[in-house]
Amino acid sequence: MTSSLQQRIAAARQAANPRVTGRVSSIVGLSVTVAGVHGRVGDLVEIGPPGSAVPAEVVSIDGDRLACLPLGALTGIGAGSPVRGTGSPLEIAVGPQLRGRILDGLGRPMDGGPPLTGLERVTVENDAPDALARGRVQEPLSLGVRALDTLVPCGRGQRIGIFAGSGVGKSSLMSMITRGTDAEISVIGLVGERGREVREFIENDLGPEGLARSVVVIATSDQPPLVRLRAGFVATRIAEYFRDGGQDVLLLMDSLTRTAMAQREVGLSAGEPPATRGYPPSVFALLPRLLERAGPAPVGSITGLYTVLVEGDDHNEPIADTARSILDGHITLDRRLATSGHFPSIDVLESISRVANAVTTREQRTDATALRRMLAAHRDVRELVEIGAYVSGTNPDADRAKALWPQINDFLRQDMDDTTPAPLAWSMLDALVKS
Repeated sequence: MTSSLQQRIAAARQAANPRVTGRVSSIVGLSVTVAGVHGRVGDLVEIGPPGSAVPAEVVSIDGDRLACLPLGALTGIGAGSPVRGTGSPLEIAVGPQLRGRILDGLGRPMDGGPPLTGLERVTVENDAPDALARGRVQEPLSLGVRALDTLVPCGRGQRIGIFAGSGVGKSSLMSMITRGTDAEISVIGLVGERGREVREFIENDLGPEGLARSVVVIATSDQPPLVRLRAGFVATRIAEYFRDGGQDVLLLMDSLTRTAMAQREVGLSAGEPPATRGYPPSVFALLPRLLERAGPAPVGSITGLYTVLVEGDDHNEPIADTARSILDGHITLDRRLATSGHFPSIDVLESISRVANAVTTREQRTDATALRRMLAAHRDVRELVEIGAYVSGTNPDADRAKALWPQINDFLRQDMDDTTPAPLAWSMLDALVKS
């Protein structure tokens, strides 16, 4: 069937289906109740007069009434405002032209570049790869950060979280990884970020070179909660498009916590009961549905790095605990290291990669274990050393760590502009533990 014939058939179907107009019956908080329009959960409706209508998504249905959450400001919308159903969910444009582009939380260009016309359009919802159809994580993925590539190695298709409180260096570490990784393309989702930091991240941290092989999706903290929520799904769907083309994609999302907070606002507005720390049950159903979409597939892979903002530096709060149980490893950033000027502030003893054995050699694991033993021994006797109560010879690993401490610190510290390839990082570690 030719494309012109398909277009004529689609136009005929549209003409045969008159558009039904409903009305806004009430607005309570973030939720708009609509009557007179048929729709399904996830469908979009347009609220307001044509030309200035506000899109909204159906989040729940009660009889013939739809509860919708807006994807824009409701200024000027009131009871009786017209509502038109679109009959379809949110769709975004995908294609190779997205490389180097900056999009908003709904997948629309916001960088002043050319419009995304003539591209394939897909819905943001998608199924995760079947468990038995997934490939295995067997190849390492270099991140360009010495402490990670050697002590918390990442594999292609792995999903790993970066856990830290506010102001400890999550975004800076993410920018280092974006510039230093050897992934073919990076998709970066900035969810709930401060508006001031977005341009700084793109121009200073990411830079022209990093942006040229990235797609950036942005939903700042002032956006409606549904836009912030959808931004994470938009970034994931774009990553899936490139993965389905056989590419190895690096997906970075900052942050998973703000995505969960957006879902909390959506769930409470839809009438869900608050549960653990005010999070409704839908939040804990959302996280695996989003995170399981990353990983290896029959062709290509998505390596997912998700920052998790822990409240009050409590690493056992509900979102952090749930994310840790789903992900394939976690990187813990320590506030004491950050305040002492140690960057990146990675607490390697509290960080772990669950695929380390599959992506490293026996010799590499031996060197990493030797350094971890020295770090653990130094931590155990640090207070004794500081007060002069430690007796040399008591702990051989502690003695080695004390003698090599300046070199260990130099290895673990890394400037933001410094990118170390993984083979060089392993050589430096081997020389350190054998010195």
